[in-house]
Amino acid sequence: MNDDYDKLRAQLELLEWPGVYLFKFIIPNTSENLAKATALFNESSEITLHESKTGKFVSVGAKELMLDVESIINVYKEASQINGLIAL
Repeated sequence: MNDDYDKLRAQLELLEWPGVYLFKFIIPNTSENLAKATALFNESSEITLHESKTGKFVSVGAKELMLDVESIINVYKEASQINGLIAL
């Protein structure tokens, strides 16, 4: 399985799962992007939004209970479909 997520996968495999994982993204500040980003997580997730000083971008933080490494990788793969998203 050789893809862009190999390094992240290796780091995550050092941790114990299930566990709470913090996702961090920066996205262009549009209602469409916000809707897509928050839809990545379930309703029990703790989601925080912070607008940039200029209002052009929003940082999205989400704490969610994740069952395994592949479920985390899948969220990053879905997130990569959001136009202009930067994963931190």
